[in-house]
Amino acid sequence: MGVISDAKKAVALVRKAVQSRSAVIEVRRTLKALPKHPRMHYRVAVYFADGAVNMYQMRQWYKPLAELAKIWPVVVLSRNATGARAMLAEDAPPVAFVPTVRDLERFIAKQDIRVVLYVNQNTRNFQMFRYGRRWHVFINHGESDKMYMTTNQFKAYDYALVAGDAARERLSRVLWDYDLDRRTIEIGRPQADHYSGVLPYTPDGRTVVLYAPTWEGDRPSAHYGSIRTHGEALVTALLATGRHRVVYRPHPRSGVVDAEYGAANKRIVAAIAAANSADPTAQHVFDDGPDLGWQLSAADVAIVDISAMVYDRLAADKPLLITRPTDPRALIDTHGYLSACEWLDVAAAPAVVAETERVLGDPESVARLDKWVHHYFGDATPGAATQRFHGAIRSLMESWDTWYARSSADPADEQPEADEADLDDIVEA
Repeated sequence: MGVISDAKKAVALVRKAVQSRSAVIEVRRTLKALPKHPRMHYRVAVYFADGAVNMYQMRQWYKPLAELAKIWPVVVLSRNATGARAMLAEDAPPVAFVPTVRDLERFIAKQDIRVVLYVNQNTRNFQMFRYGRRWHVFINHGESDKMYMTTNQFKAYDYALVAGDAARERLSRVLWDYDLDRRTIEIGRPQADHYSGVLPYTPDGRTVVLYAPTWEGDRPSAHYGSIRTHGEALVTALLATGRHRVVYRPHPRSGVVDAEYGAANKRIVAAIAAANSADPTAQHVFDDGPDLGWQLSAADVAIVDISAMVYDRLAADKPLLITRPTDPRALIDTHGYLSACEWLDVAAAPAVVAETERVLGDPESVARLDKWVHHYFGDATPGAATQRFHGAIRSLMESWDTWYARSSADPADEQPEADEADLDDIVEA
């Protein structure tokens, strides 16, 4: 078995190397056909070291960054070929492909980057931290009560842009000797100002239910995914009524660890296709597209797992149900919204229709929702979060001016040591 396992790993590595090389060639060809980046132009950079599999972390920031770029030019520093290729094919900000430390060094030397934003905790973020004379700011890729949201890695950044009071309370319980008042800035959820898009169905009298489960997780404490436990039963019940429209949006990583989880996902997709064939007017949706927005604003009710989707939906200020994990080892933060949310237990999944009607019509549920929306995001009025986001960056720019004036006589960043420059010359996919 060991020999077979090693052989499979070797084949996977070879395949990855081939895909990587192909992506590098394609990215360089695409960039060559585009105008060169103007010198000393960009003021804000978004550092992204991941590949295509984690593009969901970047895509949600495209529209807020496009608005920000109207004030301060924005560029993405992409360290990974498949990630760069994906962004170049989408509505991303301008992309600089900098796979090695040398590439990164050369590019930032030609720019006036004052604020660097980070959407995740990729270990290669550390390679960017060596460059001083700029603020390193964690903006994350969502708001949630998962353990990821309280990692000690927050301390690595100069500042963190957080959604609201709930995020600060969460961090205060976990991080030792961390100055929350100075190092965190509340901005709400700027993405919620862009919850729009073309609907893939014609609105009618059906109740639209968004089911957006997360993936199965790679360790017991993160077993939040509901596709195997709740998903098939609740989708079957909703498809059978003739009064509901299902919008099914599974996490793109669903099934990468657990084959049975992936199989359940495929069965749900097949059930939706069969329901549409039987009744074309139903217009149920299997949504695997890159854009997230209309799903959150158009759905009358959302059913989600413990993930950032809970809080993406919460920012829309509309009813939602959260699936309760069946694995007792899954960590649940009961200090925040999950202490008073509308849970959907596995036993209640077949009765999901009654549960959706309850959260739509119960005054107490509606009042609770309003309370928690404000606690997590502050003012959820359209446009308010965008103003706070811009205000945070403006404050950082002003602070940069102050600190630069103090240190303008100091020597610039040192060139990287030879071994550091060679550290990642092998481009990853």
